[in-house]
Amino acid sequence: MRRFLIATLSLLISANTFSQSVDIESWTKDIDVYKTNLEQHHIDLYNMISKAEFEKEIQQIKSTLHKKSDAEVIIDLMRLTRKIGDGHTAFSLRGVETHLFPIEIYKINGQWRVIKTTSNHKNLLGKIVTKIDGKSINKIANEVGEIAQYVENEQSEIIRTGEYLMISELLFGLHLTKNEFKADFTFLDDNNKETNVLLNAINNKEYYGNTDFQTFKIVIPEIQKPNDSKYDYLWFSPIKDTKGIYIKFESYPSFEDMETFGESLLNYINLNHVKQVVIDMRNNGGGDFFVGVFLAYYLNLADSIDWKSGVYLLTDKVTFSAATSNASQFRQILNAKIVGEPTGSNPTGYQDLGQFTLPNSGMIVTYSKRLFRFQDKVTQGVQPDVLIRYDWKSYSKGIDNMMEWVINDIKLK
Repeated sequence: MRRFLIATLSLLISANTFSQSVDIESWTKDIDVYKTNLEQHHIDLYNMISKAEFEKEIQQIKSTLHKKSDAEVIIDLMRLTRKIGDGHTAFSLRGVETHLFPIEIYKINGQWRVIKTTSNHKNLLGKIVTKIDGKSINKIANEVGEIAQYVENEQSEIIRTGEYLMISELLFGLHLTKNEFKADFTFLDDNNKETNVLLNAINNKEYYGNTDFQTFKIVIPEIQKPNDSKYDYLWFSPIKDTKGIYIKFESYPSFEDMETFGESLLNYINLNHVKQVVIDMRNNGGGDFFVGVFLAYYLNLADSIDWKSGVYLLTDKVTFSAATSNASQFRQILNAKIVGEPTGSNPTGYQDLGQFTLPNSGMIVTYSKRLFRFQDKVTQGVQPDVLIRYDWKSYSKGIDNMMEWVINDIKLK
């Protein structure tokens, strides 16, 4: 989950800023371009919001431009875009200079926990955020959740809300904090001791370029990443004391690199008579679905695998887009048992991202180009065969409770 949060928020780095001055006429033209392009390019713009409601909100935003800051206009357009209702259509903050509070939070066991922090605030690691500027974190999360982008279901809303909660300009623009670049955070530790800390937001260039962080290190003792792996996000390794193999599939390479990887994987499986396969697609934010098909092609050539009950697939809230589609497909063509959390994207829904740029503000708007159907039954995320959620007690000790269950199940066979 940490890798995904870093990758997503790093898209915000650029020269544009929330404090940019865009006049009413320019915003009016941008809003017209926003509406026209979405109607022309989105595969089914009015599948969740009616055209009448959409146009009414457009006019409402235009009518209040004279009394809104640029940040508030952006927030209004984010809120409207959320109502379109799919995870690939967004009023994006990519290319906008923002400021981030020096912590990352994740909702686990119903609480917003600090899972990453700058070194000078390392004492906050693992603590529960309860308030920001005296307001309940749940109240703030509800308001931020209404404007968070790239949301498709309950899982992705949790992830995206956690990301957008740390953008200081958004909290200030929503009138949730008193100052644009600092806020008083209230934390609770596991002994119910409360701490108040004034946090200053960091420019995103500085945040990603020159900041040291502290985080939790999750270890799977039975698995060792090979020293010669080309990628951190795609590699395989034997599972100690089993006839199983673990495949880390956290992002998508090129077709050519997946072909090379698939051949190497197949050779290893055949040489070592591997019986069980674990495909870990947690934290996979998506890519080219057809590259994932290539992986399935090579696995299907291996006769030593227990195709009745020996293929496992791990998913979580950050299994998005093409990764969700591949997860659903692998269940069908590899007879994979899905273990973990429901995915952050839906197996049947609008996908395949396109984009355009508004001419005056420079804001980027993304939209869905295709409708994919990987299940006859519509569900909010691919639902696992074995539901296992991240557990704070395990996570805080560096234990991967999902993978722990899979390894124990393999050892029983």
